[in-house]
Amino acid sequence: VKEWFFTHFKDYAPPQYYSILNIHYRKNTLISSPTGSGKTLSAFLAIINDLVNRSLAGTLESRVYAVYVSPLKALGNDIQRNLLTPLKELQALADKKGQQLDIRVGVRTGDTTPSQKASMLRRPPHILITTPESLGIMITTTKFKQHLALIDWCIIDEIHALAENKRGTHLSLTLERLERVKPGYCRIALSATVSPLEEIAKFLAGHEDYGWRDCNVVDVNELKRLDLQVISPAQNIIREDYEAIMENTYRIIDDLIQKHKTTLIFTNTRSATERVVHHLKERFPKHYTVIDEKTEKPAAVIAAHHGSLSKSHRLMVEEQLKAGKLKVVVSSTSLELGIDIGSIDLVILLGSPKSVARALQRIGRSGHQLHEQAKGRIIVQDRDDLVECAVLLKAALEGRIDKLAIPKGPLDVLAQHLLGIALEEPISIAGLWSLVTRAYPYTELDRKDFDKLLDYLSGEYVSLEHRNVYAKIWKDQAKGMIGKKGKLTRLIYMTNIGTIPDETNIKVKAGDTLIGMISEPFLEKLHKGDIFVLGGATYEFRHAQGLTAFVRTAAGQKPTVPSWYSEMLPLSFDLAEEINKFREYLDNYFKAGKRKEEVLRFIDDYLFVDEWGKHSIYAYFLEQYKFAEIPHAKKLLIEHYDDGRNKYILFHSLYGRRTNDVLARVTAYVIAKLQQRDAEIMINDNGFAVRTSSQVQASRALRLLRSDELRQVAEQSLEKTEVLTRRFRHCAARALMILRKYKGRTKSVGKQQLSSKLLLHSVRQLDQEFVILKEARREVLEDLMDVQHAMKVIERVEEGKLLLKEISTSVPSPFAFNLILTGYADILKMQDRQAFLRKMHELVLAKISLGKDAPKELLEQAKQHPSFTYDEYWREKEKYALLTDEEKTDQLLKELKTAAIKVNLDSQVYYDLQQLVMRRKETQRPRTRQHRYRPETVSFIKALLESTVPKVWTDGLVRAFRDALPELEWWG
Repeated sequence: VKEWFFTHFKDYAPPQYYSILNIHYRKNTLISSPTGSGKTLSAFLAIINDLVNRSLAGTLESRVYAVYVSPLKALGNDIQRNLLTPLKELQALADKKGQQLDIRVGVRTGDTTPSQKASMLRRPPHILITTPESLGIMITTTKFKQHLALIDWCIIDEIHALAENKRGTHLSLTLERLERVKPGYCRIALSATVSPLEEIAKFLAGHEDYGWRDCNVVDVNELKRLDLQVISPAQNIIREDYEAIMENTYRIIDDLIQKHKTTLIFTNTRSATERVVHHLKERFPKHYTVIDEKTEKPAAVIAAHHGSLSKSHRLMVEEQLKAGKLKVVVSSTSLELGIDIGSIDLVILLGSPKSVARALQRIGRSGHQLHEQAKGRIIVQDRDDLVECAVLLKAALEGRIDKLAIPKGPLDVLAQHLLGIALEEPISIAGLWSLVTRAYPYTELDRKDFDKLLDYLSGEYVSLEHRNVYAKIWKDQAKGMIGKKGKLTRLIYMTNIGTIPDETNIKVKAGDTLIGMISEPFLEKLHKGDIFVLGGATYEFRHAQGLTAFVRTAAGQKPTVPSWYSEMLPLSFDLAEEINKFREYLDNYFKAGKRKEEVLRFIDDYLFVDEWGKHSIYAYFLEQYKFAEIPHAKKLLIEHYDDGRNKYILFHSLYGRRTNDVLARVTAYVIAKLQQRDAEIMINDNGFAVRTSSQVQASRALRLLRSDELRQVAEQSLEKTEVLTRRFRHCAARALMILRKYKGRTKSVGKQQLSSKLLLHSVRQLDQEFVILKEARREVLEDLMDVQHAMKVIERVEEGKLLLKEISTSVPSPFAFNLILTGYADILKMQDRQAFLRKMHELVLAKISLGKDAPKELLEQAKQHPSFTYDEYWREKEKYALLTDEEKTDQLLKELKTAAIKVNLDSQVYYDLQQLVMRRKETQRPRTRQHRYRPETVSFIKALLESTVPKVWTDGLVRAFRDALPELEWWG
């Protein structure tokens, strides 16, 4: 092994240097290092060495020595490079010396066939590769458990991706069950940059009666050099025209791609991934299409990779990327984990990745070799994005990583394992309690919850039998023993094990009319009264039944939830705190009357931004300071705003969407109680808004909340929501109350939801604190939302550490723009959104009268429109939508005439454009020669649309010209 190693490497990589001996001596080891630093080989090297020595000495037994657990089935490339290839090359070395190595590697996942499983039983692999779910099945299988009882090592790859969800909880219990059959086996975990490592080490090693088991932490995260930069696509993001910003953004992206061999681009949504690929191909066709040497046909050197694409397509993209056939791949989150995709020179992040850990994980995909530099560029979308990304970059370079949240005590997963343990053999209740509380998530488990789970599993809730929930274990209270009950119990367990819930799309109906479909995660976010857009129209959510959401039309009403809300990544609380800290620094600088040069110097020293970014941040904060106040870590600004139709209370609570979700619900709950009617909410990372029908003293509503009662109020606010109903189904399925598979049949999601609704009703009548209902509430408040940090915020209010400042504004303050626009996201096109923001920005400048910086016409505009509201713009759009086609054409012709006069347009071109406007609704295929456009007209329109369009050309005219492009290009 030594001979093989030094023919491939000059020396040990730091993760190998610090971990090989620990693993050789069977000491629990957590290796945390960047992608491409050699940590996977670090885990295998000592094991391979041991197996090779045993094989050469003739003492290699036919048993499993090591288990490798991966969260992904598709880590084959990584295993190929770090395990199979070394073994193959070691065999070649042995052949030269006349020696034989017979080290077997086997894979066991959900795709493994019965014949392959049988073969593994007869001739077990020395190294077994599997997933958390399959390991859970194998530890319950009597025959294979005998092989697992002999293992020496268990490697957990990508432990950070498992620890933060219930798959990791499931695995932690499986590891303790493994400890029961093979005490003292060596646990090894591989992790990317994550914090706090001490907690991950406890999660890996587990607990004994004397305390936490020992675990050596190998932390070599500071070794990889980082080349990071935040790029602003415009000198002033809000004043610039949308088309100019987009043009510049894609020019920047293309320039970066052309300067590098292979680029990986991350967006935050799947739709954005497809959009970026489309625009790059459309704007720079020669850069992203080549002639294939074999087929002599055009082939794209750009591809999309996300979860909605088929598995075969994703694998094809991964293989092409690794083979160097692709110049750029655009992904949402699907390429964050350590799948081997070859050498990446540059990672571009479009918009904030919302957490320092995620940013480092994504950027770490570049410079995949140990001593290579990880190179990342973050291109921002708006001013909030600019501030967020600049602070994120500072935290990343200074090594301040967001804390990983590990679920504590999920009762549904525990129910599943309690049954699994009972299936193995009868066990004492005391022994069972001792076993499960050694797993990290259950060290603080409430004994009452544990006993209630045993009551549920043993059928003591007799009334649930009419909902087909039967006893699965027997319990002898006198002897303190439990065991399995029923002939089908083992089959039920084996076919329903796991934590990933079944999800599907939801039909949307208005009465009996089918409107369209939405995703189940999106439905979870809705509560009665929410307005959303589907198929270009607005609808108000009323209720859901099974897999159908019932709505009513809400023409002209502003949406409260954007359609892509469920895809959005939440801002981490730790990063939010860093941004709040920066806000406070700037607030203090302005209060102290510091000169512009001093403030700019501070921004330049504190953050890592370019000149454009620095000046944009300065202007943004100065406007907020002069217009209202700057909210920050010690001051929560509450802004009252009346749009002419509704009253809004805007809470500038920059704590991330998960925390704001809790704060918004409990605040709206209190306000609803005060005004005796429901209050609607809008949420984003930087705050939340409550829509009310009457004036409410918001600070009073917030002060009525007590940190020690917040959880109870939050639970009350959830009781009739879709999110709790859906999450109860997920929890009931994990706890085997609802069987997804039974006697060879698979229960559809619709039938599962119907069973869940009936079961939820029965459970509530039985016990409001029934363990699985309790778990559904915990999952919503702790995993989906963040009740712990919400309580921390309310504690600060109680202790006087967070000042509540309440103001009223006729125009929303600059920091509120994006929150107000959350509802408009589906109505306004991006061009309109940018124009809209620009108009609001001008009004803010006029309102605060920034001396020479505020043109006189803006001050006049402010006087003429003292009560201008966002809905004025929406009403204008509505009014235009109601025009007939003839009226719209007449309006466009008037706008064209005005523009032609102002720019002194050539009369022949003007005549052509008149014809284009009048024919804009005609079918373009088959093409007719009713009007032949002059080449100068085609050139004029192309030149107009390829650059920043002067304001004299209205949005309506620009859209008409753009729609006519295919025909124009044909004539051209």
